[in-house]
Amino acid sequence: MNIIVALLIFTIIVVMHEFGHFLLAKKNGVGVPEFSVGMGPRIITFAKTKKGLVVKLFCSGKEFEEREDWQGVTKYSWKILPLGGSCAMVGEDEENDAEDSFNSKGVWARFSVIFAGPFFNFILAFIFSVIILANSGIDYPIVRYIAPNQPASESGLEVGDTVKSINGKKITIGREIVTYTQFHPLTGEDVRLVIERDGDEKDIIINPHYKTYMFGFSYSNMEGDAAKIISLSEGGAFEKAGIKVNDIIKSVNGKPVSDSKELASVMDEVNKTEQEVSFIIERDGAESEYKVTPTLYETNTLGFSAALDEKANSAFDVIKYSFVEVKYWIATTLASLGQLITGKLSMDNVSGPVGIVNVVGGAIEQSKSFGISAVIMQILYMSVLLSANLGVMNLLPFPALDGGRLVFIFIEAVMGKPIDKNKEGFVHFAGFVILMLFMVFVMYNDIIKLIR
Repeated sequence: MNIIVALLIFTIIVVMHEFGHFLLAKKNGVGVPEFSVGMGPRIITFAKTKKGLVVKLFCSGKEFEEREDWQGVTKYSWKILPLGGSCAMVGEDEENDAEDSFNSKGVWARFSVIFAGPFFNFILAFIFSVIILANSGIDYPIVRYIAPNQPASESGLEVGDTVKSINGKKITIGREIVTYTQFHPLTGEDVRLVIERDGDEKDIIINPHYKTYMFGFSYSNMEGDAAKIISLSEGGAFEKAGIKVNDIIKSVNGKPVSDSKELASVMDEVNKTEQEVSFIIERDGAESEYKVTPTLYETNTLGFSAALDEKANSAFDVIKYSFVEVKYWIATTLASLGQLITGKLSMDNVSGPVGIVNVVGGAIEQSKSFGISAVIMQILYMSVLLSANLGVMNLLPFPALDGGRLVFIFIEAVMGKPIDKNKEGFVHFAGFVILMLFMVFVMYNDIIKLIR
């Protein structure tokens, strides 16, 4: 099922991309012999001819090419493999002097036809964003939680503050704060926030250096739950002391603990020093004492979160923040590419079709428990991400991609004459070969990651 959903998402995104090429080709008088959905043999093909609409099932390649009443008209096909689609244009990759050939059109007409593909991916991302934000809410950058005893708690930041910028970087949605720290890792130097509180803007300075003492365990943070250990850090203080998952903490340094809320309060007191702490642990109905010395843990963190969807204030906000969503994913994709080129990200962070299917499947599984509407929203969210990503990737100035073709058209505009089509074709072919080799490598990498 996950594979089918992933293929459906991919097909919708690619078909929208090709539809952009198709519409602008038609507008500029470029002949389109075929617009198809899917790949492989044709299941159904139809065309509007002089004699009316003609529909053909399982049309062979020979009949498709030679059928007399189909000459010079656009055929629309649905093919057997639900993977992508295509828009074939007259003379796109060959010398052709026909009046409706792609290369017979002016520079800006060809530019618009090529650019329309990626641009329509951004339009699709925007449409899906409108649906998501109208139903699930907007990620306003409002501070929702401040971690006790962490840097933000000592800065004057308050729950309900709206973050306007971080170190001069404008913040419009909450996720931009997380993304900023991912691409600009905290170094221990002060971080400057501009926040809005009660209509007034205020500067907040946070020193992100954080020091604590870790016991190496986690527990439920739901109020009323028992103080039961749900996981242990490998090599952590609790594991070394012999404490196990599902053990229940009954007291800490003599202070009784009845639930997870009380445990959280007590742990805030004992994780400030490296002193030994006494835990009374219940296991299988019997209680035992464990003396545990925590280990020092130092890191850089802001210690607050400001990402949680909230119902839109107005229809205008839905439209506005849908543009922001598309901009966010374009900027994130470009920043990720920059880090990949500079070596700050490894190839393990790159995913192809196999990896995408795995990610889509994981996202669907996580949302199933929240109902069908949550699953649909998650599918749309993944579609926004992938559509914006495909739009950006296709605009890269690399041979065989739309961006590479735009480079040649731009050079022609500057020089005043076209580049030899044979030479351009060779460059694009070489680029295509490199892209195919890269895709094979990425697919192999995806499979290795799944095996691991």
